[in-house]
Amino acid sequence: MPSSTDLRIGGLTRLSSCDWPGELVATIFCQGCPWACRYCHNPHLIPAGREGDVPWAGVLAFLQTRRGLLDGVVFSGGEPTLQAGLAEAMAAVRDLGFRVGLHSGGPYPDRLAALLPLLDWVGFDVKAPFEAYARITGVPGSGERARASLDLLLASGVDLEVRTTVHPALLGAEDLTALATSLRDLGVRRYVLQPFRPQGCADPDLLTRAVVQDGTLLARLAALFPAGAVRVG
Repeated sequence: MPSSTDLRIGGLTRLSSCDWPGELVATIFCQGCPWACRYCHNPHLIPAGREGDVPWAGVLAFLQTRRGLLDGVVFSGGEPTLQAGLAEAMAAVRDLGFRVGLHSGGPYPDRLAALLPLLDWVGFDVKAPFEAYARITGVPGSGERARASLDLLLASGVDLEVRTTVHPALLGAEDLTALATSLRDLGVRRYVLQPFRPQGCADPDLLTRAVVQDGTLLARLAALFPAGAVRVG
């Protein structure tokens, strides 16, 4: 069983229908992230050294009572691949009969590669055009790591949904069009545009600027993918 230092859990959602589309799941929010995205709505999960609030043994005990009732378990964050005990935890979840999902931004391609045999689905966050990642994450070179992780996922055949959070102060229409086109060309087949959520965001500049949905832009992006493959979520 992973120790408290191998798997730090900052929160647990016992029932979710939106963290893995089409599935009823429990969602485990792992503590710690190497990036500090300006629009992050879970900033309390960013510090990696903060002790987790939820013991892994308690999560396993809860999951034992949900066998046959939930379809799967999603490991979210923070950034789950930061956790040394993640593979062991995923294996334990599979042993209980659950499917395993992952939310990730891909900062650790080598760790992600080791997890692929344990995964049934991934919701992968693409922050921006890969050369412009530092604008969002604050970390130079983060785009190269994300691109490497996306390449691994596309080659693996694991069920994949790519998501981008949209705020006009960070990504304009040209950015999003170029990004969506590059993702289409790489082989991405399902793409989600996530509206900025002010709840929890600690960046005052983003909070003071209104976010208006651009229907023309959405139609332009949707035209790049197969029918129904682009959604707002």
